[in-house]
Order: sequence, then C-alpha cells, then structure tokens
Amino acid sequence: MTRSIRVAIPFASAFALLAANPLAAESREPMSAQDLVTMPRLGAPAVDPTDTLAVYPVTETDPETYARKGALCLRSLKQLDAKPIRLDLEASDARFGGDGWLYYLADDADGGDAATSQVWRARVAVDGTVSDAAQVTRLPRAVNGFVLSQDAKRIAVFTEISRACASLDCDDSAKPFTPGPGTGRLYQGDGGFVRHWDHWETPGTYNRTFVFQLQNGEVAGNGIAADGPDGAGGPSGDTPTMPFGGNEDIAFAPDGKSLYFVAREADAKEPYSTNLDIWWSDLSGSGPVNLTAANEAMDMLPAPSPDGRYLAYVAMERPTYEADRQVVMLRDLKTGKLSALTAKADLSFGSLAWTPDSRWIVATAQDVLDTPAFRIDPRSGAVEKLDLMAGNEAHIGNVVPLRSGGLLFTRDSIGAPPEMYLSRKWGQAKPLTDVAMSRMGTLAPVSVERFSFPGANGDTVWGQITKPDGIQGKLPAILYVHGGPQGSFNDSWSNRWNPRVVASQGYAVISVDFHGSTGYGQAFTDSIRNDWGGKPLEDLQKGLAHALSIDKQIDGTRACAMGASYGGYMMNWIAGQWSDRFDCLVQHDGVFDARAMAYETEELWFDIWEHGGKKYYEDPAAYERWNPANHVDKWKTPMLVITGEKDFRIPYTQGIASFTALQMRGIPSQLLVFPDENHWVLKPKNSLQWHNTVFAWLDRWLKVAE
Repeated sequence: MTRSIRVAIPFASAFALLAANPLAAESREPMSAQDLVTMPRLGAPAVDPTDTLAVYPVTETDPETYARKGALCLRSLKQLDAKPIRLDLEASDARFGGDGWLYYLADDADGGDAATSQVWRARVAVDGTVSDAAQVTRLPRAVNGFVLSQDAKRIAVFTEISRACASLDCDDSAKPFTPGPGTGRLYQGDGGFVRHWDHWETPGTYNRTFVFQLQNGEVAGNGIAADGPDGAGGPSGDTPTMPFGGNEDIAFAPDGKSLYFVAREADAKEPYSTNLDIWWSDLSGSGPVNLTAANEAMDMLPAPSPDGRYLAYVAMERPTYEADRQVVMLRDLKTGKLSALTAKADLSFGSLAWTPDSRWIVATAQDVLDTPAFRIDPRSGAVEKLDLMAGNEAHIGNVVPLRSGGLLFTRDSIGAPPEMYLSRKWGQAKPLTDVAMSRMGTLAPVSVERFSFPGANGDTVWGQITKPDGIQGKLPAILYVHGGPQGSFNDSWSNRWNPRVVASQGYAVISVDFHGSTGYGQAFTDSIRNDWGGKPLEDLQKGLAHALSIDKQIDGTRACAMGASYGGYMMNWIAGQWSDRFDCLVQHDGVFDARAMAYETEELWFDIWEHGGKKYYEDPAAYERWNPANHVDKWKTPMLVITGEKDFRIPYTQGIASFTALQMRGIPSQLLVFPDENHWVLKPKNSLQWHNTVFAWLDRWLKVAE
C-alpha cells in the first residue's frame, strides 16, 4: 500500500479561529534556532473544583540572556471569549485543591539566599486577583513535588532523603560511602545504580514521599513515610521513580485515607530490572503492601476511580523490556478481581484520567503518526478513539476530564507548539490559549506530507516530509532518524529534534518510522530486537527512495542524515553500510562500539534485551553482528559528532571513539562536546549552539555556492 497526505501548516488549523489577518507567507521570516529556543512553552493545566477556572504554566526565555522563568496564567472556562490573565505569582507546579485554593511551589519566605522550595497556597479570583497567599510547608528539606488528597485535608510531598530516616527532620548528613580521608566515593556491589542518567548516586538516599495532614492550611505533625519504616518490608527505591517519574507516580485514594505509589527496588538487581510496582499504604506508619508483586514487569500510573471502587493502572507483560505494550489494568477494590481491560486493543496507553462520575477512563496512545485520546469503558473494556480536532489529531496530552462533561487538554503538532483546548460533550475542541500561536503565525509556513510504503518484509511503513511551503526550486534532503529505538518522529512538537526548524533552513526533512517504531502495534515495535542494523536500515533506504519518488522538489543528489541515541547509532551504522549515499552525517550520542556499550551503560536491562536477552560475554555474536566499530574500514562520509559529558546512558566515550575513528580514516569531521548536558541538550544557550553548529555543518555540504 502506498498513501500520501499533504497539508500546509503555517500553524494548526484550529488557530485560525483566533488569528486575524495572518501575514502573507512570502513576507514571513523562516523559523530560526533563536525562535525555537525562545518560544514560550505551555505546561499542564489545572482546573478548579467548579470547572470555572484553569491555571496553566508558561515557561519564557529571555531572548538576550536566555534565562528561563516560569509564569502562571488564568483562563476562564465559562467565558470563552475572555482573555487569559497573568497571575502575580512566582510559582511552579500549581494545582487546585478540593477546597478551592490554588496550591503551588515557591521559595521559603524565611530562607533568604538558602531558601528551599516549599508548598504555598492562595486564593485566585475570576479576575485574576491573588489574595491570602500563605506558606503551607516549612520543612527542613526542599519539596520537589506534591500531591493533594481530593478533599485537600492531606498532602503528600516528596524529597531526597536517606531510606533510614523515619521523618523529614532526620540528620542524614553522615555519608558512609565517602569514608575519607580523600574525596573518593566507595560503592558496594549490591547497592543498585552507581550512576543513573546524568548523576552519580548517593547510596542509601532516594526520592521518598511523606504524607502530612493539613490543618488551617498548614502541615501538621511529622508526617508518615509512604514506604514505611526501614526494614518493614516496603520498597527501598525511589518514589517518584528516577530519573523521569513525577506526580503521576502518586495518587491518594478518593477518601484521602490511603495512598498508592510507584517504586522499584534499589538493590543489586536494579540495573537489570524494569520491575516498577504499585504499592498501597494505609498511612498508619506501618509497611505498605505491594499490589502488583505477581507481575515482574512494569506497573505504573495508578489512577483510582473517583467513587473509590476501582484502581486503574497500566502494566507491561515482559520483564526487562521498556517498550512492551502498556495495557490498562482494572482492579476491583471491593472484590479484588483484576482484569486486563484493554488486552484486545493493540495500543500502548501512556496516560489515564477518570471522568468525575467514574463512568469512563480517558487515555492517550500513539496511533500511526498521531497520539489521540481514547474513551475506555471500565465495564466492558471497549475502546473508542475520540475525534477532538479538525484534521489530524496530532499529539494530544495533559487530558483533564471536567465535571461538566467536557475535556480540557493540550495539543501540539510538527507545525506548532502546545496550546490548550476545550471539548464539550466529546465534540470538536476549541482553542483557549495563544501561548505561541501568534508568534508562530509571523513565521514562514511549512508543509507536512504523510506517506506510507512497503518496507522490510513487505510491511507498511509510514513517514513524513516536512519542507518550506510555497518555496520554488530544489531542496536538499535531510533524513531524520529517531531514537529509542522504540520511538517515533510522529506529528508532534519537539524542543530538541524539531523538523520544522530544520526544514525552515531550506531543506526537506524526511522522517521514517522504521521497524521498531511505536504506534503501529506491538509486533512492529518488537521487530527491532536483535535486528538493529537490519530491517530498520532497509526501511530507511526504501523510505528515502519513496520520498524522492513522490516529491520531485527534493534533490536526492544533495542529502545528509542525522539522528540521536539510536538515531546516532544508525549514523555510525550507515557510515559503514551505506557509505556512498550521503554528503554528510550528524551523529549525536550514538553507540559506536557495542562491546564497550554493554559494560558502560547504566540501565543494563536495555542493552541485554535489545540483543536477545543475554549479557555480552554470554553471546558476543549477538552484539557484534550489528556493531558499527567492526566496519570503520568502510567509513568515508563526513560526520559531525555531538555528545554530553553527563550522558551516562550512552557515555560520551562512545562519541570520542567515533571521532577518533573519523580522524584515523582522514575523514572531514567535527566534535562538539557539552560538559554540562546529559543524553539531551536542554540549556538554552547550549541548544542555540547545537543548532548553529548543525546548520553550519549541513550548509557546508549541501548548499550550492552562489
């Protein structure tokens, strides 16, 4: 099957409802790296108990200093023609309590230069007036996040503290892992991670959650440790989980008398394990109960129904596999019956939200190139895809079901960053915000064409072409290769690998969701295991050829390829397997030597799973079969190598090795090293430097001298 769908996107179609007199395309400047880095960024909205107000965070970046600052904005959900109001609060992580107060994080009022983050609350009126701001917590440690009970009579806060501490005022300053007299850290072989993602571990110290009662707007007592006393049988690891866990790992029961939370054991098995479990604490101070001990794979996203009858969560089936299908599970808390609610749907659900009447579960999942919302019937398991947007659903997230029957959510696409939308009665949504759309409307538009083609094994493979809209003449080709490898360059906005900003430099960006990509059924996702350089490379080759055949504007004689993580691996693999195709390569944080990677990465389960389930020394052939280091003798394509010194997932030594191989071969090359970045480039100035360096490299090899 071959299919092609083309749409021009100066900004998302729904934005046209708010945009007046858009500029002519020919008068607009192309999107620049400066635009991407400084574009305001919308966060997840919070809704008050009466469905009257929504508060949402916006991150702003100063265009000269690149300093970032968060702001909170207020939007009426009743008067849809009302303008958003910026609140006079320096705050983050805001949400409404059931008592109508707005709770948020801000610095301790008495902390001075040593102020720590604490929970506050304030009254917010419809006109944006903020009053009665008062500090809720005055804890001896920084509050990294919090969750409120439905009635706002209890609060769960999480912070980093020793597992041996029974309360937050515990003195855990003594660190036995630094015995002195030198600066060396001494780690034990049974202690779990030594380093994880981008930081060295402090043995015995974890993210831990403590629950306090709230009295007259302030915490009372010493708090109850959700994981129980040390040695009482509770989990020894992080809650929320590290490095990416957050508030979604913690949920109060509707009556506020107990707590559900996610944790993984921090022991010698931790680097080999994806066994996240959901625990339940009755908040008595005793040890919690592991509700999912029978499943040795991942369980997460605990979501109790508002009526208290059910607990929904998502679960994987296969241990040590991070990209297994996430099935929505439903536990009847009255009878104990457990059912795999969406077992028959070949979808992997990534978020869960109950409607306030407990009638439906609203969840999101990738579906081909979109991430739509689905309505799930908890009685039958029936799954219905919702049609909330005109045109493509693109990427829907942060769904909040309203008591009035509507849905509040964010939506973004390749064409534009997230904005907030409101759907009434499950119908087509209307835009509520203009965080970035007006600014996007001043930039030259791009077009996106979706296409499909027969890939490896004759399977249908999807891709997209993003290019400047309305531009005449030939455009050089950029082949974009996503990471994961179980991932997707779907129709969504990215603040890092953004096809629109690359296309705006005068290129046609071609992305292909090769075998192993997500959103096409679990079998397709699984198919990359033990085949990193096989079917995916064939799909990329066929996908590039197909894109060139359907779009004659693309100049296939001028082409570069670029990718990060697995995409970076593929650049190293292409260098030895497809060495005569591209004018240049951009390789970011990619695996160069499979043997070194097997012993250097921190989450060992990932590399072991991807190579068939055995450690390197047990089956070296599985690793060496797709090892780029074995084919350096065929390298000849100029390559820009980028890496971060704080990357412990694919350590920067892999990038150094790639660059050394290029130097040995006498191939034109550059190496860009960020000493303060991890597997991603997150800091504004670094992001700008990344883009400027990449654009200069692409221009060097693809742009025809005038």
